[in-house]
Amino acid sequence: MIRPVAEYPAGTERLRLRRLTMADVDALVELDSDPEVMRFLTGGVATPLATVRDEQVPRLLAQYDRHPGLGRWAAHDRESGEFLGWFALDPSEDGTEAELGYRLRRSTWGRGLATEGARALVRYAFDTVGVRRVWAETMTVNERSRRVMVKAGLHYVRTFHLEWDDPIPGTEQGEVEYEVRAEEWATVSQERPAARRAR
Repeated sequence: MIRPVAEYPAGTERLRLRRLTMADVDALVELDSDPEVMRFLTGGVATPLATVRDEQVPRLLAQYDRHPGLGRWAAHDRESGEFLGWFALDPSEDGTEAELGYRLRRSTWGRGLATEGARALVRYAFDTVGVRRVWAETMTVNERSRRVMVKAGLHYVRTFHLEWDDPIPGTEQGEVEYEVRAEEWATVSQERPAARRAR
């Protein structure tokens, strides 16, 4: 059963999370303008300003009201306040499951921030919100993201193939799905230490 929470993850020792606002449009556009950040999403093609401003952000803001406690959050460096990217628990239609997501600036890669944030969100999804399942998908060839999923406590479920009008390199190897369910979480969380919490 989903608990009626109106809060969101406080973050970790190195990350501060907050709800997105329309003031984040420029930062989100800049994030999506890095070809390496978008490599396994669009083949490196940037997301247009109009798409972020008129479609994506309004949809995400409306999501906060429909599914309290779930959604997408801007991530900032806790020390400097710098915008680093975002983390997400995108809800299913009924809000009982959530898709884990993350997108960070290339300058942050290699520091363990994606894993730190993802683990904190998975813990929050089960321990605070009370979802039944957390899952994530990426391209088979996206080894970096797959490692984050495993370190966050998810396990491999399947490889599947989708039809694309304009496939990007690596599409031929398919997509992969990872998950962790509520009944598995108690065991997984005991085996893995909690992500470093906010001071």
